[in-house]
Amino acid sequence: MSFSNPRESVFNQPKPVVHLPPDLLAAVTKGAEPYPIPPGKKYQYGTAGFRMKAAGISNAGLDHVIYTVGLIAAARSKKRNATIGVMITASHNPADDNGVKLVDPMGDMLEQSWEGLATTLANTPNDKLAKAYEELVNDTLVDEIRQLHERPAKVVFARDTRASGPYLITALKAALDAVKVEYTDYGLLTTPQLHYIVRCVNTLNSPYAFGEPTEKGYYEKMATAFKTVMHGRAIQGPLTVDCANGVGAPKLKELIKYLPSGKEGGIDIKVVNDDVVRPEALNLDCGADYVKTKQRSPPSSAAQPGDRCCSLDGDADRVVYYYTDESKTFHLLDGDRIATLGAVFLADMTRVAGIDQKLKIGIVQTAYANGAATEYVEKVLKLPVTITPTGVKHLHHAAARYDIGVYFEANGHGTVLFSDNAIKVIKEAVPKSPGQKHALESLRACIDLINQAVGDAISDLLFAEVVLAHKSWTPENWRNTYIDLPNRLVAVAVHDRSIFKATDAERRLESPKGAQEDIDRCCQMYVKGRAFARASGTEDVVRVYAEAHSKTEAEKLASQVAEVIKKYGSA
Repeated sequence: MSFSNPRESVFNQPKPVVHLPPDLLAAVTKGAEPYPIPPGKKYQYGTAGFRMKAAGISNAGLDHVIYTVGLIAAARSKKRNATIGVMITASHNPADDNGVKLVDPMGDMLEQSWEGLATTLANTPNDKLAKAYEELVNDTLVDEIRQLHERPAKVVFARDTRASGPYLITALKAALDAVKVEYTDYGLLTTPQLHYIVRCVNTLNSPYAFGEPTEKGYYEKMATAFKTVMHGRAIQGPLTVDCANGVGAPKLKELIKYLPSGKEGGIDIKVVNDDVVRPEALNLDCGADYVKTKQRSPPSSAAQPGDRCCSLDGDADRVVYYYTDESKTFHLLDGDRIATLGAVFLADMTRVAGIDQKLKIGIVQTAYANGAATEYVEKVLKLPVTITPTGVKHLHHAAARYDIGVYFEANGHGTVLFSDNAIKVIKEAVPKSPGQKHALESLRACIDLINQAVGDAISDLLFAEVVLAHKSWTPENWRNTYIDLPNRLVAVAVHDRSIFKATDAERRLESPKGAQEDIDRCCQMYVKGRAFARASGTEDVVRVYAEAHSKTEAEKLASQVAEVIKKYGSA
């Protein structure tokens, strides 16, 4: 009996090396010439993609970064054999900022393992870019060499209303042209609209078709679902929507054309802060981030006590609600509130439809979720809660483990995910009564109304309005479902933030040794005391969150935990 030499095994053969055509490599180098990397600049692809100052774009190097993102998008498209999205936006950041992020084939965020590849390419100078791109192709595509030749890479892209957007699009196109990508420029879109289109393009003519891959298709899908799920319910009064002087304004106005008015059994929406003519007005004293951080209505607000109001951010992927009461006191209804509102409705509908025993519904929160919200979900709604580290990707992945997973960050970014099993159960269930029929029709419409690709402020506000109509709730009724525990957030400067390592979804410190025990002792001194500390990802500070039964106790607890952090941070 003879044995082959193990050294000759296919597993021991060196991987083939892909050599890209010299003319393509030359095109990559030439295309990059107008977009050099400034000396000393370093870039990092994070949850929000790349984001930085865009005033003096070339000085910041954002055009160079955008050019490299075009190359990454091309390679990613080849790798996945699918269309990839590129969105140029800086969301809730000031108007002078801009940024870019990639959208994967199902409308989700870029796979985490590729974030490092995007970072490496962004930090590569022009004279080494062609070689780096060839290495990227070899590192990611060598096992799919045929895909290099079978079909061209395909990319779709859009931008928000920032003044720097058109110039940055030219840098993106230069990269896509250099590596012969087929692309479609969708012009101005909200970030969720681009995510929607990417998913639609990649599921077209499949059993998982998400919709028509056009802006019109987005409006029609949402409006049809909204009409169905409203089912004769009445919405109490108009909704005022602050669009942060961003791209959400013209897009919401367009959607309104497809929706029935209040008189027609639909909704009356008053759009405010809709100035997209002056780019500098974007997110200025308005928008979801302003309302959430300042805990007040935009100064321009003309809303009366009791009026329902909500604010989008600059690219319309976040929404928060709020109102003032008769005593002119401001009340915020943030992402935690939207999550519980949605969960109430979906749990009710599955029960009425008689399918609640076949589906697992849950809510995903971060440690920053108010303790009262968590207690309400677990003790009143009787639903499970999963706590994850901060960052949308963590919440999204955890929500996908439920049949119906609801996730929102407190800042208003979130959505609802329906598993394949949930969709099958909802679509195949046979009603045994008019009530079950209505509940099943409502659930089927919710699957279309909710943008499952990503958090979508416009989709989310329509869903919230549907639930309020079904429950016949005012904003005050909604707020009274539970009372938030007073809380305080403080930042503590430290010498080296890296020594503070968190565990248990960032709720506990595993180092420095002894710090968590000290924090626990502080919490035990107060009724419903809870606190945690986590290092900032960008600066040498540790952020402390504390909550307790009263405002005074919450502030004392935050101060005591801050002292603990100072003690260990200066050691």
